[in-house]
Amino acid sequence: QVRLVESGGGLVQAGGSLRLSCAATGSIFSINTMGWYRQAPGKQRELVAAITSGGSTNYADSVKGRFTISRDNAENTVYLQMNSLKPEDTAVYYCNARIVVVISRDYWGQGTQVTVSS
Repeated sequence: QVRLVESGGGLVQAGGSLRLSCAATGSIFSINTMGWYRQAPGKQRELVAAITSGGSTNYADSVKGRFTISRDNAENTVYLQMNSLKPEDTAVYYCNARIVVVISRDYWGQGTQVTVSS
């Protein structure tokens, strides 16, 4: 059974930093794109950042220059370093990965709360 286990959320003041981690466990053949999404109360879930197995990255305009996504392919882990946090970054952050077990499909983590106080 494949699982995505997230950690690293919490409460931080504006201007502070947090680092999120997400480890994929289980019978994994390979992992394609990994990414982070977020959902604030009353809003739709949105892509924050994504990274391919080859290391190409994509960011939402709102986080460019402040957030950095990276991954450790040997550990099946993706990270999100969040700097210069703003109150509008407050949301539940979800890890996503396209994983090949027998076929390729998307998996989601349970979500981790990030709260930025002003």
